[in-house]
Amino acid sequence: MTVLDGKKASNDIKNEIKAEVDKMKERGEKVPHLAAIIVGNDGASLTYVGSKVRSCERVGFESTLIKMPNTTSEIELLDKIDELNQNNEIDGFIVQLPLPKQIDTQEVILAIDPDKDVDGFHPANFGKMALDMSTFIPATPFGILELLERYDVETKGKHTVVIGRSHIVGRPMSILMGRKGFPGNSTVTLTHSHTKNITQITSQADIIITALGVPGFLKAEMVKDDAVIIDVGITRVPDESRERGYYITGDVDFEQVSKKVSAITPVPGGVGPMTIAMLLKNTLLARERHRAAAKKKSMD
Repeated sequence: MTVLDGKKASNDIKNEIKAEVDKMKERGEKVPHLAAIIVGNDGASLTYVGSKVRSCERVGFESTLIKMPNTTSEIELLDKIDELNQNNEIDGFIVQLPLPKQIDTQEVILAIDPDKDVDGFHPANFGKMALDMSTFIPATPFGILELLERYDVETKGKHTVVIGRSHIVGRPMSILMGRKGFPGNSTVTLTHSHTKNITQITSQADIIITALGVPGFLKAEMVKDDAVIIDVGITRVPDESRERGYYITGDVDFEQVSKKVSAITPVPGGVGPMTIAMLLKNTLLARERHRAAAKKKSMD
C-alpha cells in the first residue's frame, strides 16, 4: 500500500517554483505577487491564509494580505476587489471563503478578473476547464491531478467515483478525470447526497475521490481491494483529551480502508498541502501570462 504523501509532493513543487523564481530574479524580471483578502476572523481561514503567506515567502513570491472586518459590506469588498483587478503589481489574488452572510459569494467570484483568478472559480475559467482549454484549474482538483501524476497512478480506462458535487472539488474533479490525457481518460460516476445504493457504486470503483466533509464516511466494506483513495475531507472533531481540543480527520476510515487499498492519501498531509502548492503554481502561471501579454503589447 502506497501512502500518497501530499506533504512531500508539495515540498517538491515549492522547490521547483523557487528555482523558477530564482531564474526570474537573475534575469531582472518581476517576481509573482499573490494577494489574499480575508473577511472576518474565522479560525480555520486565518490559519489557511497564514500558511499561504508563509509559502509565498518560501518560494520568493511577494504577497499581500488584506484583512477586512466581519461587518464589511458587499460594496466595500467589491471595491477592494476592483482595486486589486486594476493593480498591475498583483498577478493573482484570492478571496478566502466562507464569507459573512451579508455578502453574496457568487457576486464576489464574478467580480474577480478571470486573468487574476488563481483559485479558478470564475465561470470563465471553469468553462475553459470544462472545454479542456488552457486556464487556471481550481487549486484542490489541480493538486489531486498532480498527486496522481507524481505517483504515476494509472487512470486510463479506470472507473473513478467522485463523492460530493461542490463547485470547488467534486464537480471539477468529475470533469477533469474524464478529460483526454493523463491523469484522465477514466469513466466517471459523480455521486452525492441523493445517490441511492452508494456502496454498490463505490465498491466497483478503481479510484474514489471523496469530498463530503463527513468524518469516517467511507468504510472498508464500501471499497474494493487495490482501489486508490483520495480523501479531500477535512473536519475538526472536538476532543477534550487533546491539547488543541480537537483532532483533524477525513472522510475515510483510514485505519480499516488502508488495509485493503493500493494507494491512499492521509488526512492531514495528503490533499491539503497540495492545494497551497497549486495555488502558487497558478500564480506563477498568471505572472508568466501577464509578462507575455505585456511583451506582445509593447511589440504592437
